[in-house]
Amino acid sequence: MVSRHDARRRALAILYEADVRDHSTADVLAVHEASDDPPPEFASELVRGVAGRRDELDAGISAHAVEWRVERMPVVDRNLLRLGLWEIRHSEVPDAVAIDEAVELAKELSTDDSGRFVNGVLARAAASPAAS
Repeated sequence: MVSRHDARRRALAILYEADVRDHSTADVLAVHEASDDPPPEFASELVRGVAGRRDELDAGISAHAVEWRVERMPVVDRNLLRLGLWEIRHSEVPDAVAIDEAVELAKELSTDDSGRFVNGVLARAAASPAAS
């Protein structure tokens, strides 16, 4: 059984691939789901959720990322923020868990400052009325 942390990492990889290649997230997910090593259902759910609400998520990130435009963020960071914000706004996962998971992945996979950046943006987003 795959842990939810590993499923989030897999979802991030799919979102990252779609972003870097400038391909449809649905198309990239379909290729992964048809492969010999399909993503766990939780990863697919996360990817579909982020893809279906990308504009809303990017607007939420922009509102809480002081002096940062989404398109100028490192690819890993912006996709972690999308993933974390989707979990905060559209899943049953407690906000603290969604934030902690995104921060841990940022520390593992991105820059030295990314953990603090992701934490700050998601914490502000979780505290805003739109998060409810």
